[in-house]
Amino acid sequence: MAKERGDKDRAKLSRAVYERELYRLQTELVALQEWVRHEGARLVVVFEGRDAAGKGSAIKRVTQYLNPRVARIVALPRPTERERTQWYFQRYTGHLPAAGEIVLFDRSWYNRAGVERVMGFCTPAEHQRFLRQCPVFERMLVEDGILLRKYWFSVSDEVQEQRFRRRLKDPTRRWKLSAMDLESLTRWEEYSRAKDEMFVHTDIAEAPWYVVESDDKHRARLNMIAHLLSTVPYHHVSPPELDLPPRPPNTGYQRPPRDLQHYVPDHAAGLE
Repeated sequence: MAKERGDKDRAKLSRAVYERELYRLQTELVALQEWVRHEGARLVVVFEGRDAAGKGSAIKRVTQYLNPRVARIVALPRPTERERTQWYFQRYTGHLPAAGEIVLFDRSWYNRAGVERVMGFCTPAEHQRFLRQCPVFERMLVEDGILLRKYWFSVSDEVQEQRFRRRLKDPTRRWKLSAMDLESLTRWEEYSRAKDEMFVHTDIAEAPWYVVESDDKHRARLNMIAHLLSTVPYHHVSPPELDLPPRPPNTGYQRPPRDLQHYVPDHAAGLE
């Protein structure tokens, strides 16, 4: 099987180094968020790539300390029958950011160039129309002032299979694995050809693709976040001066008796 380039041969980062740098980058992401809000900027980040390439875990680290009112994750389900009759990009435009917002697409309009094309969920004519229209659509977004960043998470076939096997055995992550995911194992080369064709048409100067080597998830997260921060011309915005007000004096309030309320049982007490 053909492989995508991986980073499995590089020395692994120690957990201490990883966590220290991740926290530093996440602190900068908060600064980026405040700049977006202060300046009324609009930022769109597209996460695409192979199944089990680490897109979801990267998104979690990006948004971990961000305000959900500013930074939204968009992960759309399958289109409805009505949506299938709309202009293809229509179901995505309603999720684009307004001023002062960040939107992270956990998969995006590029479904048509990947899973829909490989699995036959769209016709060849619809696929070709997408490849023609997508660069026009994205140029319109950028021309209107949206900051658009696109990341492709690249994972080798060996590592993808390893992650699938771990998901099969892990009851907390079993839900991440579907029959569609397993199908990608037998269609590795078809997905590779579809990705290559997609890049030819949509890796444009106004909105280039950035490839994230993700055989090592820790490196992938750090590299992706550091790159995102480097591409946005943000600066630190001084927060407003805040002081805790003094507590007012007690006016005689008393809490109701505990037996009048329903308390959650102390499950943790049985663990000691």
